[in-house]
Amino acid sequence: MSTIHWTTGDTRQSARWHSESAAPLPRRTVVADDRTKADDAYRQACEGTALLWQGDFHNARQLLRAMGRRVDRRTPRPGTSLSESFHLHRRSSSHRARVLGKLLVLLDDDYTLASRRAPDVRQACLEAYGPPQGPTAVSLRELLGVIGAHQWRSKGVDVPALGTRIHPHYGVFAPVRDEYVDLVAHTPLPPAARRSPATSTAFDLGTGTGVLAAVLARRGINRVMATDISPRALACARENAHRLALTDRIEVSGPGLFPEGRADLIVCNPPWLPARPTSPIEQGVYDPDSTMLHGFLNGLSRHLRPGGEGWLILSDLAEHLGLRTRQQLLDAIQAAHLRVMDKIDTKPRHPRTKDATDPLHAARSAETTSLWRLTA
Repeated sequence: MSTIHWTTGDTRQSARWHSESAAPLPRRTVVADDRTKADDAYRQACEGTALLWQGDFHNARQLLRAMGRRVDRRTPRPGTSLSESFHLHRRSSSHRARVLGKLLVLLDDDYTLASRRAPDVRQACLEAYGPPQGPTAVSLRELLGVIGAHQWRSKGVDVPALGTRIHPHYGVFAPVRDEYVDLVAHTPLPPAARRSPATSTAFDLGTGTGVLAAVLARRGINRVMATDISPRALACARENAHRLALTDRIEVSGPGLFPEGRADLIVCNPPWLPARPTSPIEQGVYDPDSTMLHGFLNGLSRHLRPGGEGWLILSDLAEHLGLRTRQQLLDAIQAAHLRVMDKIDTKPRHPRTKDATDPLHAARSAETTSLWRLTA
């Protein structure tokens, strides 16, 4: 267990250090409070010193915003290509997270946040971190994410294709982009699934919240096997299946990619960008070396029933960013002895496609999301 140390007056104190993004233990920790100036806090954070907040909670949030403004003054230079711009943007984002992650708060041994005007964060922390293990120091930025995740989990995210809400857990990618859900909701099912719905089986690989498994079950698939490598995602998918009264049709298993057996339909919505994630939530977007994509393609043939289909839901954003070519994707499909039966395209509808200030706007505005219908 990593422990941070600081001094209050003449008293040396310590607490357990926790970081969901695996940020290293701060080299040095000092106390900060309502008198701390943003310029001083920013300078110390850039030097690697953590600041443990012991003041008003609202003032801590204001200080965090002020530090963020100072980070954002150093905008990254534009790259000579979209690929270079992407890597510069990722480097800038990583630096921003590292600096802002140096403002810490202390959670008591029951996850109480003792700062003045602090919200009750005990349930949010219990959901994200599990049972408390004594006084714990976390970054304020991370804690705000934990609070936001708790609100999403409580209220849910509206999914028009289901006509109801899905409730994401902390660290599980939320279905806020509904175009890929709509593709699965409206693409014609394989003939075998249409002919014999009572015996039809589907796999949802990398299920996350379980949203696509729920869509398939609502479309009449009799048995849907949902898998994921993340224990958080597995728990989230089980809870959503229970909320939607679909536990008789959806079975959640893992950790792993493919379950045992074969299916009439195998659906996979892998992370779209071949890059390294820097936090648990980014694992839904970034996948080093496209490991999950290749795992899906290479295992598909031996898990399909005769006449079955594999549905690959994939954005071409990586192609526009120069991270992967269309030919590389087609070569991977061919190497896995698969045939493309059809490709159904849709344009993303999320706000970032229209944000001209986004350094990656040229790629995002050209993005297309596709459902590739594959067969052995």
